[in-house]
Amino acid sequence: MSSSISPGSHQTLSADAGSAGQPVDVVVMAAGKGTRMKSRLPKVLHRLAGRPLLGHVVGTAAALGARKVVVVTGHGAMEVEAFLQATAVTGGPFSSENALACVRQEPQLGTGHAVQQAVPELHDDGVVLVLSGDVPLIQPDTLRRLVAASGGSKLALLGMTLADPTGYGRLVRDAAGGVTAIVEHKDASEAQRAVREVYSGMMAAPAKKLKDWLARLDNRNAQNEFYLTDVVKFAVADGVGVAAHLIDDGLQVAGINSPAQLAELERAWQLRQAAALMDAGVRLADPARFDQRGRLTCGQDVAIDVNCVFEGDVALGDNVTVGANCVIANATIGAHTVVQPFTHIDGGTLGVAVGADNLIGPFARLRPGAALGDAVHIGNFVEVKNSTLAHGAKANHLAYLGDATVGENVNFGAGSITANYDGANKHRTVIEADVHVGSNCVLVAPVTIGAGGTVGGGSTVTKNTAPGALTVARGKPVSVPNWQRPLKKR
Repeated sequence: MSSSISPGSHQTLSADAGSAGQPVDVVVMAAGKGTRMKSRLPKVLHRLAGRPLLGHVVGTAAALGARKVVVVTGHGAMEVEAFLQATAVTGGPFSSENALACVRQEPQLGTGHAVQQAVPELHDDGVVLVLSGDVPLIQPDTLRRLVAASGGSKLALLGMTLADPTGYGRLVRDAAGGVTAIVEHKDASEAQRAVREVYSGMMAAPAKKLKDWLARLDNRNAQNEFYLTDVVKFAVADGVGVAAHLIDDGLQVAGINSPAQLAELERAWQLRQAAALMDAGVRLADPARFDQRGRLTCGQDVAIDVNCVFEGDVALGDNVTVGANCVIANATIGAHTVVQPFTHIDGGTLGVAVGADNLIGPFARLRPGAALGDAVHIGNFVEVKNSTLAHGAKANHLAYLGDATVGENVNFGAGSITANYDGANKHRTVIEADVHVGSNCVLVAPVTIGAGGTVGGGSTVTKNTAPGALTVARGKPVSVPNWQRPLKKR
């Protein structure tokens, strides 16, 4: 069973990814159940660095410039295919018609059987690159070298040397050093298990030859499965060269089979991101307590305290300080701004823009569409959503600014809110420059507070106010002397 995903208007895939201009088609194996994950969620949809494992692999295939990506689904196929559809439509890297296709492997009868399902989707004129959906950190440059090792005529295998190769297929060489076979761990002899050169599960091969080898697979082995690795012996028998491209970066070929392995790879990857930032001059209080789940760019002399999480696209300007336990997503933070501990900034699709010399937090929340000018203060338990605050504006305590336009040097009092929702529609509040809003006020949108005006504490304002005016809108106090509180009945 196969289906094609028609993508939206995104980056066009190049048909010139292979050696000497040969196109590359990618097969991603993503059909496994992942029993050891002990989860209802398909294994390839578990997240590493904030992104599903399969999303990493498909994104790498696109970055490589693949002509077509064929994802082999099986367990949880509907969920996996729905994820791929959403990725293609809402920001994925595919644009050419049918550049991303899905085929079903039902039942799952081994890695060779999985790639057999993709054969109808593959052209004969290029190189086929086989990847694993649960090996998320393979890099485009490594795959380019693997394709180059194939050269459009050889079978190229990606491998590495491990101190403990348990569980991996071994690369078996002849006396001249040529690769003659891959032997799975369960089928290996004691001598073969002593071999430390292992196969990563990734290969590149001429499409036409690979199709022929796949048609010759059988399941006469310890697991009664069709092994993709058996194509090596067919290549040798046909006189086709077999090249082993070895790398020494274990993270790139590390697969995920259990929650423990996922956590281990997550931390290893995060430490690598932390090291790169520190090499660029960023000061991390503790690189072991840092998480980057997207793209983070930093200016000079940026300092980040412990337990901070960065998601999506985040840019920190020069001399930005981020306090402990902050979560920042899809935001730009201007130079010399201090983000105090426990602040949550989530720009979503609209983004958040914070100017220079701001003071944000602690315990502040900036939501999508928040745009702060320079020298703005957003204090503890203040929430800002879809609002602009001009230079010098302040909301220091326990306030909500939603769908508001706030002028320069406005002071927005503790406990005050903009009431922007009437039960059906959102409305905008305009607070002009130099306005002082007292504590515990409600500004009922749509409303404009005129420049230089003052709103007395406890007021509910429903009509526009004139510039420079004092507005007090609260009930007349009533005082009853010598009033006796009710007593409890005995």
